[in-house]
Amino acid sequence: MRMKEDHLGKGELKPAYNVQISTSNQIITNYTIHQNAADIGTLGAHLKSFKEQYGYYPKELTADAGYGSEENYEFLRKEDIEAYVKYNYFDKEQRLKEKAKPPFHVDNLYYNEEQDCYYCPMGQKMTLIRVCKEKTDNGYERTIYKYQAQNCIGCPIRGMCHKSQNNRIIEISHKLRKLKKWVLSYLLSEKGISHLKQRPIHYITHYLFHFYHF
Repeated sequence: MRMKEDHLGKGELKPAYNVQISTSNQIITNYTIHQNAADIGTLGAHLKSFKEQYGYYPKELTADAGYGSEENYEFLRKEDIEAYVKYNYFDKEQRLKEKAKPPFHVDNLYYNEEQDCYYCPMGQKMTLIRVCKEKTDNGYERTIYKYQAQNCIGCPIRGMCHKSQNNRIIEISHKLRKLKKWVLSYLLSEKGISHLKQRPIHYITHYLFHFYHF
């Protein structure tokens, strides 16, 4: 499989496996072998293997942001698994919680659900211009909505807001936006905080990690 870039900046195909291991109270409960270099596409298959062996899915799962995706969150929610799985920027969000939030990040733009539009930090309306479909390597289909500002010319904060020479365009998955709120309710719960503190010492419920075997 294709490995991460080496010191020469080249990704290389090498004989390797991505081994996913889940544990409960430091006892290995399941392992699966994959040809996916990225962990993000292995979670569903790993959990299905777990169910084949035990006849049920785990009640809860803790994992790092390498597994946080729309595809994985939807799978966990569908199977009624408590998801203590961080998403990208979760740690950064928590560090900035007590500070002023950066107004230019997509997640901080105001969304008007009735009119299906966003508003930029200057209050300019960003309208829907395109809806796209994309599939993951596992065949999961995501719907991406693209919104564009009407006129960024002359905006005094344009340089801080975006680097494009045209009007700013943002890409949004509304399903992921809602799933992140669902996951956040677990992550910020008392149990979620406890799990995240214990994860570095691998004393958690069904924590997944990987290593390469050559």
